[in-house]
Amino acid sequence: MTSDEYPLQDVSIILNNLKDIASSVMYAAKGGSVEQVLERIAQVSSTLVKARYAALGVPDGKGGLKYFKVAGLTPEQIKHIQHLPLGKGLLGVVMNERKPLRLERMVDDARSSGFCAAHPSMTSFLGVPIQAAAQLLGILYLCDRKDGKPFNDQDQWLVETMAGYAALAITGAQLSEQQSRLNILEERERIGMELHDGVIQSLYAIGMHLDLLRTDEHIHPSDLKSTIDNLNIVIEDIRRYILNLGTSNIKTVYICLRDLLDRLHIPGSIRVEIDAPDEPPPFRPAAFEAICQIANEAISNAVRHANATSISISSRQDLDLFQIVVEDNGEGFDLSKMGTFEGLGLRNIQHRAYLYGGHVNIDSAPGKGTRLTITVPIRAI
Repeated sequence: MTSDEYPLQDVSIILNNLKDIASSVMYAAKGGSVEQVLERIAQVSSTLVKARYAALGVPDGKGGLKYFKVAGLTPEQIKHIQHLPLGKGLLGVVMNERKPLRLERMVDDARSSGFCAAHPSMTSFLGVPIQAAAQLLGILYLCDRKDGKPFNDQDQWLVETMAGYAALAITGAQLSEQQSRLNILEERERIGMELHDGVIQSLYAIGMHLDLLRTDEHIHPSDLKSTIDNLNIVIEDIRRYILNLGTSNIKTVYICLRDLLDRLHIPGSIRVEIDAPDEPPPFRPAAFEAICQIANEAISNAVRHANATSISISSRQDLDLFQIVVEDNGEGFDLSKMGTFEGLGLRNIQHRAYLYGGHVNIDSAPGKGTRLTITVPIRAI
């Protein structure tokens, strides 16, 4: 757009106007949500052009408006208006033609659809599309200058320029909201894996233990106390997951694996051996907790499904890699007849390892047991 189209005689006026627009849009962009940004853009636009009324509508893709924010009307006035604009009439013209529209008297334009009941009287109109490339993000329009004069070329230049900046602010707010939704989904997935891999497995083990006690005629009170203590630990885990307080103190690799076994209530018919260093792991607490949950799921699978009499758990590391190996002498299975990571538990194992740059390898055959190896690179995680 050139100065010939919108003659502004003094370059300093242009610069000052651009400065005002930029600062106004920066203020609007800090609104947070898309709706707050839209409302602020309407407010600063009316101030910039000294208009009595300003509004910003966002199309819903169906010929109507998804959002509609106004400036110049009180909440009480808005409450009594029969209905907000539907994206028809002059707004529909701007929306469909995607060109600025400036009218001294709206009623003189045959495309005007008039006002609904309780809508304040308005005379002049200046509307512009807000676009990003070929995408229509909204319609910004103003009505009635406060000095009673019709909108002029300079007003239109200001509002069009404002619309260009507003497109950036709206796009930024939309991206921010999308990122927030994505973060929520990722957090839900993380919590879901935590609950499945840790808490649910512990509850399952406690349930098995209680079932055994139910059929035992010689229950000792200490047996029940141990089970109740473990239930309390699981309840605390649930609270910690919900409150996102997963910042437990670092334990050694051996103690972590030992704790997992204690909480899984391994039946006495299964012999379990641990070969792991009694020293802190080479990871931050959150990362090592996730790795322990992978091991927890693997051990739980061996206890529940393998019909094994022996399970060995070993851990080793070098300068680059950390490994946990869970091996049993159970029934095993034919890898060619099932997906390598079939079932929710194995998918969680794979996905969690992948999140930390690692991988899981399964070696199994019918009658020859199963060996599951978790490998995670040692790096700043």
